[in-house]
Amino acid sequence: MRLTGGETLSINPSKMGAMFRSEEMALCQMFIQPEAAYTSVSELGETGAVQFRDLNSEVNAFQRKFVSEVRRCDEMERKLRYVEAEVKKDNVKIPDIRDELPRAPNPREIIDLEAHLEKTESEILELSQNAVNLKSNYLELTELKHVLERTQGFFFEQEGAVNLDATRNNLIIDDHTNVQARGRLGFVAGVIQREKVPGFERMLWRISRGNVFLRQVELEKPLEDPATGNEIYKTVFAAFFQGEQLKTRIKKVCTGYHASLYPCPSAADEREEMVKGVRTRLEDLNMVLNQTQDHRSRVLSTVAKELPRWRIMVKKMKAIYHTLNLFNMDVTKKCLIGECWVPVLDLPIVQKALSDGSAAVGSTIPSFLNVIETSEQPPTFNRTNKFTRGFQNLIDSYGIASYREANPALYTIITFPFLFGIMFGDLGHGLIMALFGFWMVSGEKKLGAKRSSNEIWNIFFGGRYIIFLMGLFSMYTGFVYNDVFSKSMNIFGSSWSIGYNTTTIMSNKDLTLNPGSSDLDDNVYPIGLDPVWQLASNKIIFLNSYKMKLSIIFGVVHMIFGVCMSVVNHNFFKKRISIVLEFLPQIIFLVLLFAYMVFMMFMKWIQYTAKTDYQPNTPGCAPSVLIMFINMMLFKRTPPLHGCDEYMYSFQGSLQRTFVFIALICVPWMLLGKPLYIMFNKKKMAAAHHNGDINQQTETALETAESAKSSGHGGHEDEPISEVFIHQAIHTIEYVLSTVSHTASYLRLWALSLAHAQLSEVLWNMVLSMGLRQSSYKGAIMLYFVFGAWALFTLAILVMMEGLSAFLHTLRLHWVEFMSKFYEGLGYVFQPFSFQQILDADEDVE
Repeated sequence: MRLTGGETLSINPSKMGAMFRSEEMALCQMFIQPEAAYTSVSELGETGAVQFRDLNSEVNAFQRKFVSEVRRCDEMERKLRYVEAEVKKDNVKIPDIRDELPRAPNPREIIDLEAHLEKTESEILELSQNAVNLKSNYLELTELKHVLERTQGFFFEQEGAVNLDATRNNLIIDDHTNVQARGRLGFVAGVIQREKVPGFERMLWRISRGNVFLRQVELEKPLEDPATGNEIYKTVFAAFFQGEQLKTRIKKVCTGYHASLYPCPSAADEREEMVKGVRTRLEDLNMVLNQTQDHRSRVLSTVAKELPRWRIMVKKMKAIYHTLNLFNMDVTKKCLIGECWVPVLDLPIVQKALSDGSAAVGSTIPSFLNVIETSEQPPTFNRTNKFTRGFQNLIDSYGIASYREANPALYTIITFPFLFGIMFGDLGHGLIMALFGFWMVSGEKKLGAKRSSNEIWNIFFGGRYIIFLMGLFSMYTGFVYNDVFSKSMNIFGSSWSIGYNTTTIMSNKDLTLNPGSSDLDDNVYPIGLDPVWQLASNKIIFLNSYKMKLSIIFGVVHMIFGVCMSVVNHNFFKKRISIVLEFLPQIIFLVLLFAYMVFMMFMKWIQYTAKTDYQPNTPGCAPSVLIMFINMMLFKRTPPLHGCDEYMYSFQGSLQRTFVFIALICVPWMLLGKPLYIMFNKKKMAAAHHNGDINQQTETALETAESAKSSGHGGHEDEPISEVFIHQAIHTIEYVLSTVSHTASYLRLWALSLAHAQLSEVLWNMVLSMGLRQSSYKGAIMLYFVFGAWALFTLAILVMMEGLSAFLHTLRLHWVEFMSKFYEGLGYVFQPFSFQQILDADEDVE
């Protein structure tokens, strides 16, 4: 179909299947005028509904049509990075414009933006260079001031040494002679970095053989490096020597160690006069530096307001030109041609974007959008919102769904937190998790606006709705288990009553209650477990049996639902013969063996009771369902106890043998049915070709092409018949063995639930009870500290570690035990050209 600017597309598909299966995709061909190409692609980037295909895959990246524009964008990005670095260096705040993102500039605005960036970069470069020069002068004057001030003591020491020497030798010298004596020693004064002083001192000693007198003093306050702004610690030194040759050597060493030498008069009055002049120059220079910094701050503050807009505009420009490089030019070079995948529901949106792009530049020739036929498998696109996105990510982590196959994420929304709750069933721990999830959900706008580099926090926040639901379901199952921090609640009053007095009970530790005694009430606890089980010595034995059977029941139901979901795929992809040859033997095998075992569990619960006088129906005669299932598969019999029946009902033995025989028949049904059917069809097609039946041949070819187009899901029909037999044998063996292993795998529901409950009980008895056992005031003080330790262990071990363990086990139950029954996950994800996704990805990288 062709969509032009004046035509309207009438599509009204049902939107209820948005999560049930992926969106229907269409391969489209675009014809855009060159002058409208930039604005049209810009509009498409705002919608985020198109995935372009590269039509120039054989062309080098540097030989494409818009490579010069991409380089211009790269140059503007370089300037923006430099400006942003200067802004951050001065700690100028960059505003956030997440709410109002600018659109991509039109071609006329690009030149203005480029000139503005060039002017801004030049101005900041000039300001930076001037600041560096001024700071260099300030550093030199500061070092000179320190040299003049700190070397004052060196000269006093030298003069004192000379006078002392003259006194010892009884020399009478006048002032002129004294000056000459002092003049015999030359000196060099300067500043060197503190870490270089030891090596500098050793080198001076080596070149002079100990004839250089070096004095030094460290500067307490660090100086600022003009180029980098880092703090540097330096030392003032003065090297006294004799002879011009030694002076030359010392200067060479100073140059090698990057020491700064400064002129320093030997006369005290000259030094004083020079210090005053340096201080005056420093004050003037400091005032100039402050004015320069103020001007730089004003310029950077003005630039910082526009910097986010410029950065987003340049990124959008670069993305547009990269996308235009995927287009192909027609032979007349008057039209750009592109191919893209588009969701069928978004075709009107794409057409409107093309029309708006043409109208923006005043193009009189409209852009065309043609839907073309293809046998290529389209990408998979599941439209999600903030609630369903987390569950869809769980499924996509296993594998992207094949095109249009049933999406497990729809059912995972309920089954995932429910199975997690079975393992994590505790009302208190579930409340903590639900409150944490509710806090993230209620403040998602505020928390989402804060970009964090903490990967663990990002994972938690991305799955906030999953955590919230897991907490709610854990609270529900904890209420059913009647488990709150390993303690029970007596809300409705226990249904157990004791007909003994206190003395009898307290003096008889081994006293047990008869379940069939008339002293017990006939009513049943309204919901969940009776709180009296908290005091029972056989609590673990009862919970073992109860939770183990629950895990098998939910596991078999979950697997049966997964097998039934394969019917949806077979029907949609028009492989209805697979319903007969694959689904029916699979469901019959699963129901007759494992669903029958679940049925026997319910029958055992109903049939055997303590309130009966019929011996075979008493609890002591109740057979083990596991032993019964093993005997059923091995055709064995177990002799019953005295006064008990072997079977629960009269025809159980014959019915079980019938079920096993039918289940065994299902194995060759699965193994040979589909390969034989494919082989028969191929022979039929070959016979039609041999007989020259053109009509039948054409019809068969069309059916084959239609089947190949609509399938893409579990299809091996185009392979050699030997490969088909091998694939089917693998699938059959895998399914038959997995029914046993997967059923046993659901026992992790029981194991983790029991472990969680027992660990919680141990933590209560071993930690918190230390303070509760004390009857004096010391118990209150101890409880204050013990409660902190108990709360810490509860959060760290029972909520976080046990919660993560239960999460991973729940994920495995969905990926392996449930989804393997119908889900292939061999598709590839739909990646639209979207400005929003590009900007988000860049922020994550930053």
